[in-house]
Amino acid sequence: MSAHHGKEHKSKQLLHLVFGGELEDVGGVNFSDLSKLDIVGIYPDYDSAMLAWRGAAQATVDNAHMRYFVVHIHRLMDPDEH
Repeated sequence: MSAHHGKEHKSKQLLHLVFGGELEDVGGVNFSDLSKLDIVGIYPDYDSAMLAWRGAAQATVDNAHMRYFVVHIHRLMDPDEH
């Protein structure tokens, strides 16, 4: 008997972290103050992470030094998985 008996098979979680902060230089990726990073959240898939990223980026569009990123946590957790 399978471990999924009686349950639908769920798609694999592909966790993504969305975070941002003010950069020292708009052309770089060094943050000016690590204590002020904005951790938007962790999301179960790329599409929901992109929605969160878009919302955060649009909310700070007037600050050219503010930048948000999407990190593929699932790739860090299991680097051999494609």
